[in-house]
Order: sequence, then C-alpha cells, then structure tokens
Amino acid sequence: MNWRNVKLGLCPIGKFVFSHEDAIDYKQRIKACLDAWDIWYVDLDDVLPDDDGLVRDQRHVGPVVDFFRREGVDALFVPHCNFGTEGAAGMIAKKLGLPVLLWGPRDEAPLADGTRLRDTLCGLFATSKVLVKLGVPFTYVENGRIDEPAFRNGMMDFMRTASVVKASRRLRIGLVGGRIDFFWTTKINESELLERFGVEIVPIDLVKVVQRVRQTAAEREGRYREELAELKQTFTFEGFESDEPLVRLLALRDFYLEWAHEQGLLAIAVESFTSLPDELGAYDSLARALAGDKGLPVVCETDVHGAISSVLAEAATLERTPSFLADLTIRHPDNDDAVLLWHAEGPTTLIADDSAKRIGKHWILPSPLSGMLHARLRGGPLTVARFDGDGGRYRLIAGEGQAVPGPQTQNTYVWMEVDDWPKWERAFIEGPYIHHVAVV
Repeated sequence: MNWRNVKLGLCPIGKFVFSHEDAIDYKQRIKACLDAWDIWYVDLDDVLPDDDGLVRDQRHVGPVVDFFRREGVDALFVPHCNFGTEGAAGMIAKKLGLPVLLWGPRDEAPLADGTRLRDTLCGLFATSKVLVKLGVPFTYVENGRIDEPAFRNGMMDFMRTASVVKASRRLRIGLVGGRIDFFWTTKINESELLERFGVEIVPIDLVKVVQRVRQTAAEREGRYREELAELKQTFTFEGFESDEPLVRLLALRDFYLEWAHEQGLLAIAVESFTSLPDELGAYDSLARALAGDKGLPVVCETDVHGAISSVLAEAATLERTPSFLADLTIRHPDNDDAVLLWHAEGPTTLIADDSAKRIGKHWILPSPLSGMLHARLRGGPLTVARFDGDGGRYRLIAGEGQAVPGPQTQNTYVWMEVDDWPKWERAFIEGPYIHHVAVV
C-alpha cells in the first residue's frame, strides 16, 4: 500500500521525566513501522537534535509548527513515547489545524525495583484533555502494543481520513452547461457550498466547450482515429454512421482533462442529456468514462453534490480506485438485501473481465444518438457514499456492500448486497439524499 498523496508530520512526544532512552527506542520503532507501511512522513530529528527529535518542552511549539508548515504536511501523528508534554502537543495541533492521530504504545510491567520506564497511558489522558480544551478534533487509536493489528489498522484508517480531509479543503468542481429543467433533485445552493465548506464551482459556457472540442478534434484527428481503432478491438460500437462523433468524444475527453488541469478542478459535473449530445452527435458517456480512467470524476446531470461525493469516495481509497456515480434503481428480484447500482457511465477500468463492452443507444430516452456505455462492472467489496443537503442541513452517508450475481440489464451496472436494505432505503428516503451515489 502506498500512501504518497498524504504527507504525515511525525511529532513524537516525550517528557523530561521517565526514561528518555526508552522514548527514543519507541520513536525508532514507530518510524520503522511507518517505513514498512510506505507512509510518506517527515520527523523532527533535525528540528530538535538536542532532544533526539522528541517534543519535551513548551518551547518546542514554535520551531515544530514552522517546520511542519514549511514541509506542507497534511496530517499530524503525535505518538506518546514515554509520557506526554500535553501543553506542547495541544498547541502544535491547535496551530496547525490538521487531522490529528493520538496513540501511544502499551506500557510494560514495572521493573524489579518497582520503578517504571514509561507512563504512556497517563500521558495520553493528559493530552486528550488539552486537545478537547483547545477544541482540536482528533482520532484516537487505543493504547496497545506496537506490533498489534490495531495500531496498523488505526494508522491506515487515519491516513484515509486525512486524504478525505485534504480533498475536502481544496474542492473545485467544474460545471459544464446548466441544470436540465426537469432535474429538480440536482438543484444546489452554490453560495452555501462556498461559504460553509469552501467549495468553488467553476462554470463554463457550453458554446465554448463545443467550439474547443471541435477545434481539438480537427487538430488531433489522426491521433484520435488511431486510438479509436484500438478501442474497437475491445468495444462494439453501434448506431454510428461514421467515426466523426467518436473522434469528437475523444476530443471531449481531452477537454475534460485539460480544463481540469488548467482550473485545478477535482471533478466535473456535466449537462449531459440535451445540448451537448446534440452538438457532438453522440452522448458523452464514453468521454466521461475515459476521463474517469485517468483519475478525473466527470458526472452527469450537473450533479455537483455527486461530483463532491465522487471526490471524497476516491480520496478514501487514496486515489487508488476510480469511482462510478450510480443510480440506486431497483431492488434485486430474489435477494431482499440487494439493489441495482446502475447508470450509463463509469470508468472502463471497472468493467468485469468477462463482460461484453458495447457503446450503443440510450434504451430509455427516445433519441437516435448513440454513445452510451453498456457493460457489467466487476465484483468484490463496494463502498457507496453521498454528500447532499437541503435547507442548510448537509449530511454525508456512506456504507459498505458486496457485489452479487443478478439479472442482466442495460448500460453499466452491478448488483450490491448490503446488511439491511430496508434500513438503507429508509435512510435515503428520509434524506436529504437523492438516488445518486459514488461507488468505489
């Protein structure tokens, strides 16, 4: 597992009392664990050389905070290595304003003479009190031995959480076109998203998009036709009288990727039903799928909240897995705890190895145009998430399930079994969620 998109600030805590040598030993053992787990981190060995890289005094707060800011760390790990300098630990966490993980190794038995090398648990109690007093949210992994699974599992969960926090603090979502009039479910409050969560919506006029796509298609036509020939080795294309609309779809894919790079976008929401397909001569499903293969979520129906959901879901995987924005559509005909996750998109890398791959017409809408992706997605464990809100009340719902066999249907799909579907159904019905969920 590689955690290279999250940079951890390792801030080991010591104390002027108890065994300094034992604290150094545990600091080194913790670093060995982080190295073995391939976690990207910086430590304080060069910042606090006189204290062997351990925070042991309130005077250490300033240099430590300055160093971690220069390094641009995304999260803070404050392992307590022999006791705890709670004031310094609390102020470092407060000033940095980053996700904080609090943990310490379980203390050994007292020595033969009754003395103790460490009182780590006691120090954890002190620091947690200060963090609460200062209003610093933190994650806590229970005091345990360094080689126990709880430490590793807790660290992994924390790194995923830090990745989500990092993504949420730099959310810029592109908006291509306007909301379709009959999609009331994707109405949003752009001002609230900006004021409350710092989410920036970056719109672009659909006319400019079409102009740029047509120009790019003309300039790169030869390259696109070569790529299209490769796609035809694995995909069946139906409903196209020529390859020109497909060339434009590849140009649209590149527009999504290039515009995202230019504007610093983490995802894009697109008006995908009317004007765009009419102008390009095809639905943009393939373009969105191929952009997803490159790590950029591009969602349909101008679902800005769905785009946010996709970014957060992918961040929780440390951007190792692309997401699929799916509809919660129908219950499984035979399995009372299973539901169909369905839509007309999804990265092609998520398609099951034994599934047919087809680009065809929309089976619901009465349109002569083609361009919709049809394939069954691969099995395995699934996580779904939805960020949504109404009336100033915002929520994030998430849950886990498992892909299960089910009847074939059109477009991209997978059947998911959960622990208690009626409970899930009621949670979505009572809101403030719609039927779109990000799936990883």
